[in-house]
Amino acid sequence: MTHTLRRVQRGLEELYRVDTGACVDDFVIDAAARDAASPTRRPREQLLVCEDAGEMELALFVDPAALANLATNDPARRLGDHNFGDFLLAVEGVSHFIYSVLCARAERPVSQLELELQAEVDKYVTCLLLTRPARDVSAVLRTRLFGDPAYDPDLDRDERDRYRAANDNAQRYAAYLEAAFVVPRRIPEMLGELRRFYREGLAGKLARIACVLVS
Repeated sequence: MTHTLRRVQRGLEELYRVDTGACVDDFVIDAAARDAASPTRRPREQLLVCEDAGEMELALFVDPAALANLATNDPARRLGDHNFGDFLLAVEGVSHFIYSVLCARAERPVSQLELELQAEVDKYVTCLLLTRPARDVSAVLRTRLFGDPAYDPDLDRDERDRYRAANDNAQRYAAYLEAAFVVPRRIPEMLGELRRFYREGLAGKLARIACVLVS
């Protein structure tokens, strides 16, 4: 049931022209294995990271019910209300996985805010390219993803602030992408912009978003 995760990984790595050299399938765990790690929270999607003696271990949990739904209702054929939320879970998990692996191999520290911000951008771009990169699709997608976010009630204040910051900045960046590239149908140029953005650290990403807002 993880073929969707493999396809999302392949799509994101091709989009950003990166190569983790790892298959996400090998890192997917079930609920029992996740519970054995004793995480403080148990959301429907979770990347578990353990660092010890300079080595990093990763494990990815994605709700098996979501994966089963995506196996039955392939988002590559049609993305709609019946599979949209579960597809976002898959994209978020794979986004976190890829970005964490790349940063670890580059020996570059990465914050949770940076992971969440990139995942929010990845969800917008993946859904946009999967459906149709047009103004009407983008506008509806931005509203659906960023317009009225709901946060898990068990988040503490710092976690809630982090998710809100990621959502707000991704919303601004998506609006820029729509105006600068989607509306004038400059999709190849948008891909170049996204690849540059992807390679920035958190400070660079936030500066880029601030820059496009000013301009």
